[in-house]
Amino acid sequence: MLFMVAAMAAEMERELIHERTMDGLATANAQGRYGGRPGKVDDDTLAIARARQARGESVTSIARHLKIGRSTLYRALQPQAE
Repeated sequence: MLFMVAAMAAEMERELIHERTMDGLATANAQGRYGGRPGKVDDDTLAIARARQARGESVTSIARHLKIGRSTLYRALQPQAE
């Protein structure tokens, strides 16, 4: 019975932690802050990459010049579905 009480207290504490975390994320989101790693490709870098691709340069050489991965560049160059 003692273990059941301890388990119930732990479960309640975990629910409180989850609730507080979700409240904190919602507050940060409302203030315009987002978690996660910042994007490697910004608008200027993407414009440079598209211009170089239009001139016929390979994605590999563009990625090497911009110091980003090929897969990152391919993902950024994909048309955005809205």
